[in-house]
Amino acid sequence: MLQLPIYMDNHATTRVDPRVVEAMLPYFTETFGNPGSTTHSFGRDASAAVDAARESIAAAIGARPKEIIFTSGSTESDNLAIRGVAEKHKGKHLISVVTEHPAVLDPLAKLARRGFEVTLLPVTKSPDARAGLIAVEQVAEALRDDTILVSVMLANNEIGAVQPLAEIGQLCRQRGVLLHTDATQAVGKMPVDVESLQVDLMSFTAHKIYGPKGIGALYVRRRGRPVRLEPMIDGGGQQWGLRSGTLNVPGIVGLARALGLCLEDLPQESLRLRGLRDRLYAGLTAQIGGVTLNGPALDLPELRLPGNLNASFAYVEGESLLMNMRDLAVSSGSACTSASPEPSHVLRSLGMSDDVVRSSVRFGLGRFNTAEEIEFVINRVAETVAALRKMSSAAG
Repeated sequence: MLQLPIYMDNHATTRVDPRVVEAMLPYFTETFGNPGSTTHSFGRDASAAVDAARESIAAAIGARPKEIIFTSGSTESDNLAIRGVAEKHKGKHLISVVTEHPAVLDPLAKLARRGFEVTLLPVTKSPDARAGLIAVEQVAEALRDDTILVSVMLANNEIGAVQPLAEIGQLCRQRGVLLHTDATQAVGKMPVDVESLQVDLMSFTAHKIYGPKGIGALYVRRRGRPVRLEPMIDGGGQQWGLRSGTLNVPGIVGLARALGLCLEDLPQESLRLRGLRDRLYAGLTAQIGGVTLNGPALDLPELRLPGNLNASFAYVEGESLLMNMRDLAVSSGSACTSASPEPSHVLRSLGMSDDVVRSSVRFGLGRFNTAEEIEFVINRVAETVAALRKMSSAAG
């Protein structure tokens, strides 16, 4: 039976899978020791749990256990990667993309105010089938002798665009420039292997993949030419001095379990979500006129996350649409910038006008969404758009 409200904002956060909760529970009340206190069994048991989780997470992304640094989430991981490289390496130039998450753009802006030079690459504009993407040639042209870091998001949080990271990684490796990727929306939702992508640093988090909030990780390459980082948090010297502080054992266990569950079901879940997403878009366009897809084409699945749909509804404000659909949880942009009155910088970068940007809604489909919910959402959005357009016409 259909239960309301329906949650389709899985790019903002996800419901914790009950199996993840079950894995975490013993580490709150039974194996509750500090993993740094290895003089007794409570600490040793907690330390063993952390080690096992680290090995599992590393294997899931093609890394080695000592290359995984636990953080509070992707925002901290992004900051540690970007600011950590800038403080430790000679050179004043960094490259990124205009559609990056604020967790990348804001540290870059802060560095720019300190005298660093930042190049933000433009993306392909709408209505191109590759809207939201960059080309490896853009990175090649932007590289300089003093470039110390390239940071390119693997999959975009608003339009689901999947960047050609492996090609960019190959270029950066050839040129001896470090490559960081914010893979927050990608890990657990598509195959991700740090060796295949040739990245040196990679950020990801648990709460986007049915794990708990407040725990994430940063992959830091140790093979070949090890990456040197300046830590942002000093204290007890945990995690090889790169991120001091008592480890969040339940969260770490939850991250490992959540990622493992995602990988178990990845092929079939990707197909299921893509089918639901495509049905949603087909139903919306069949019932509503003036619907525009934002981001890469849906018939190019390698370019877009399977559970992502971002669409504009002409003559309707996205916020008004959301306010009039209390039984449906979707969003009009990134959760981390929802308090800002400014239109989405990601959609603006596609060449869209502010009016069109403000008429946009992001649907984030996930593990717990069903075909029955998709049909309800299609009808609910269609009814609401029609009502709002009628009100606007009458007022005009």
